Amino acid sequence: MVREHYRTLGQHKLDRSASYYRVEAEPLPRVTLDSPAVEVMTDLKRIQAITIGPDASLKAVNQAMMRNTVRSLLVADEKRRIIGIITSTDTLGEKPMQIVRGRGIRHEDVRARDIMTPGDQLEVIAYADVLSAEVGHVVATLKASGRQHALVAERDETGQQRVRGIFSTSRIALQLGSPIHPVQPATTFAEIEAALGR
Repeated sequence: MVREHYRTLGQHKLDRSASYYRVEAEPLPRVTLDSPAVEVMTDLKRIQAITIGPDASLKAVNQAMMRNTVRSLLVADEKRRIIGIITSTDTLGEKPMQIVRGRGIRHEDVRARDIMTPGDQLEVIAYADVLSAEVGHVVATLKASGRQHALVAERDETGQQRVRGIFSTSRIALQLGSPIHPVQPATTFAEIEAALGR
């Protein structure tokens, strides 16, 4: 039954020392290589995706990563379309200096779009495959790709592809209780010769 009248609630001045609650992250469950893969996936239906715009400065990117305690951000436009991914390896590695030298610009003028991995170069794992996979399959995939992150995608009811989740070597290592060392693909002739044992 709906009442016609409601009494007002008392209001008081905010204390000068007032703070606010932060959501307590639940501890991640321990897993083994035989555990279901979905147990190590950051599910974007349950956890808000952390995104940044393509024109964000490297300082803004690094601050967003630190503030959210993540090592990668989805780069998205104003319509929430994913146009790339940027990782801490991108921002702290050699990419920014290559852009600075190549374009003759200042470090503070480098933008997320300059060093991100563009969307057309991103590969995704089908969510349906994740549901039948184990953690070991994810670890093997990350090692083979030489990457620290992998995106998981599914089709919504309209058929549009949506990123459903993210796998991260740092999260998986934390849940496994042991480090994961991705296999870095050889990129120079010296590395290729070393890999071939010459």
